[in-house]
Amino acid sequence: MRLLVTGGAGFIGSNFVRYVLSRYADYEVLNLDKLTYAGNLENLEGLENHPRHTFFHGDICDPDLVGDVLKRGVDAVVNFAAESHVDRSILDASDFARTNVVGALNLLEPSRKNRILRFLQISTDEVYGSLGPTGAFVESSPIAPNSPYAATKAAADLLVRSYHHTYGFPAIITRCSNNYGPYQFPEKLMPLLITNALAGLSLPLYGDGLYVRDWIHVQDHCAAVDRILHHGKSGEVYNIGARQEMANLEIARLILKSLGKPESLITLVKDRPGHDRRYAIDPSKLKQALGWKPRISFHMGLQETIDWYRHNAAWVEHVRSGAYLSYYDRMYGQRQKTLSEL
Repeated sequence: MRLLVTGGAGFIGSNFVRYVLSRYADYEVLNLDKLTYAGNLENLEGLENHPRHTFFHGDICDPDLVGDVLKRGVDAVVNFAAESHVDRSILDASDFARTNVVGALNLLEPSRKNRILRFLQISTDEVYGSLGPTGAFVESSPIAPNSPYAATKAAADLLVRSYHHTYGFPAIITRCSNNYGPYQFPEKLMPLLITNALAGLSLPLYGDGLYVRDWIHVQDHCAAVDRILHHGKSGEVYNIGARQEMANLEIARLILKSLGKPESLITLVKDRPGHDRRYAIDPSKLKQALGWKPRISFHMGLQETIDWYRHNAAWVEHVRSGAYLSYYDRMYGQRQKTLSEL
């Protein structure tokens, strides 16, 4: 299979690229990433000369580029490419509308014309909005996004749905809970808390720190996407979650305890606008229909993640300083394949 992975230099996308290449000896991955602040080629270190991995520096909003890549015998598309940080969307939603909505359309139309066998839209539980103290989102829960980021992801989901309904396009939507694990950009909650704690800096938490998220290790997410890619039913939505709910304050305490740091480092800061109180995913459909279940417990995954950031201080420093931007020139600049070489 020749697989196009968009956003494959980002946190989840790069983990999925590694997952596929290690699991399937006969699969080829074409990796398209714009390399924005969260797309980092150091996430793909070690794959520079991999015979089944080809990296393209480009934008999914470029219809000519996307169309040319898809004409090269792509069998399936997995769209991880997205602007995903809620805080950034509150400050300026324009990039989110462009990448998450226009970008999705620019992938859908040429994929349809080239008769792609499978299209996976990687979405988020945030499209459902906020939950009360009990219950969990199911696939039939109403879409009620509360942030500009979530609204653009919901819009993309609706486009994907319409392509299946109108054209019989073989698309599937996945909606996952909060991911954590290696290679996550340090402005996200988990790596921010870990790296700040390692440096003895304050751990900022919005509001009262009691906002609850349902956490899943990125490797469990990758395994779920793999299962859906090969066995999911076109036109369906699949929720992906590990039923591991945790308040932000409790996560901060666990990190500090693991690192032997004082809880006095926790700092409650002014809340952000429209902050959803709680998310929780019911993954029963995925488990019952496709036999998937998470394998990494939160406490084991958290400790592994803490250890990864502790042992990869150079990666963190490069990302925070912007030094990773030179990695493309050093490792890929002289050997990026052209379309004619495919």
